Order: sequence, then C-alpha cells, then structure tokens
Amino acid sequence: MENFLYTIVAFIARIHTYILTLNDQSENSLTDKELHFITIGVLGIALILVLHPLFLWLAKTGHTMIVSFLYVLTVILVITFSIEIGQGFTGTGIMEFDDVIYGVGGFLVFFLVFLAIRGIIHLILRLVRGGKKDDRSSDYF
Repeated sequence: MENFLYTIVAFIARIHTYILTLNDQSENSLTDKELHFITIGVLGIALILVLHPLFLWLAKTGHTMIVSFLYVLTVILVITFSIEIGQGFTGTGIMEFDDVIYGVGGFLVFFLVFLAIRGIIHLILRLVRGGKKDDRSSDYF
C-alpha cells in the first residue's frame, strides 16, 4: 500500500512541478492557492464534460443502476483509501493496499448478489404481469 501511495504521490508531484514550471515561465505568477483553485476547477469541469454525456445516455437508455453503481463505487474507493491512509497516519492499523482490494471486492460481490436478487424480482414481476414490463418498478429497485 505504501509503495502504491508513493507512486501516486510521485506522479502528482511531477504534475505539480510541471504546473509550477509553467507558472514560473508566465508573467502572471499565481499563488499556490490560486493554482489549486484553477487546476482542480479545470479537472472538475473536464470530468463533467466527459461523464455528464455518458450519464445522460445511460439514463436515457434506462441504465440508471449503472450510474448509481459508478457513484457508489467512487464513494467506496474514497472511503477505503481514507481508512487506509488514516490508519497509516494515526498508527491505529496497518496501511495495506490489499485491504482496499478486499473492501472494494466485498462491495462488488455484494453488488452482484444484489443484481441477482433484483433480476429474480423483476422476472417474477414480469411473469405475474403477463410479460409486461413495468417501468416504474425499475426506477427504484
């Protein structure tokens, strides 16, 4: 886990150095806070420009569960990394990348079980309704 985090930190440090070099070469020297403001703002908008059309398409094609899955997966990744980093800083546990893998793996397995149960429920509902699909039932579950 430590090696993985150091690799990420080294990659981010290279990007940071590159941005600082660009800043030093320009006539407008921005402060560190201004650079963070601009960089994270641009990164956020870039992600919106890529993900929003994808999520719109998924919603239009009735794949809202995929949108929910991607959001929850992102939150799970943030939580598991936060726990491991917190353990490393506080000494309350051992910071291991395997813990992240197992935690995310647990979510994936439980999600697959959820999908199987959901599929069975939808199949039963469709059979009870005589083969007609009720779009309202798929909005929530």
